[in-house]
Amino acid sequence: MNVLVLNASYEPLQKVDLRHAIRMLVREVAVVEEAEEGRTIGRFPVPRVLRLVRYVAMRWRHGRRPPWSKRGVYLRDRGHCAYCGGRGNTIDHVLPQSRGGSDSWENTVLACGRCNNRKADRTPVEAGLTLRLKPRIPHWEELVFR
Repeated sequence: MNVLVLNASYEPLQKVDLRHAIRMLVREVAVVEEAEEGRTIGRFPVPRVLRLVRYVAMRWRHGRRPPWSKRGVYLRDRGHCAYCGGRGNTIDHVLPQSRGGSDSWENTVLACGRCNNRKADRTPVEAGLTLRLKPRIPHWEELVFR
């Protein structure tokens, strides 16, 4: 179970697991904004949303793009294959790595195993596939709050 953590100004910051959330409550760095009704862990209600007691500056997020990751590609593409729209479970390089393609937001998409095998070591045009969505750099919110 994930718990949403809000800044003191009520801006969403991140999601943490339940264990981390309880530690934040014990250390008194956060307060419960929303909890599951009727469930507790010790003296604390089981939180769904926490709010930090003190404001945390998020300068690191402004002006910098998120670092590329496989999980990030999955979240950006919402779990769908970029070629057929089905359930995606592999990372595909639009320009294959063997041809100089890199692990970057603009060169990777989520693909199902069938489409990824069909595309193989070719570009989508060579394989007769069309991209349903253009690879792009996601916003921080897309990666943190899903």
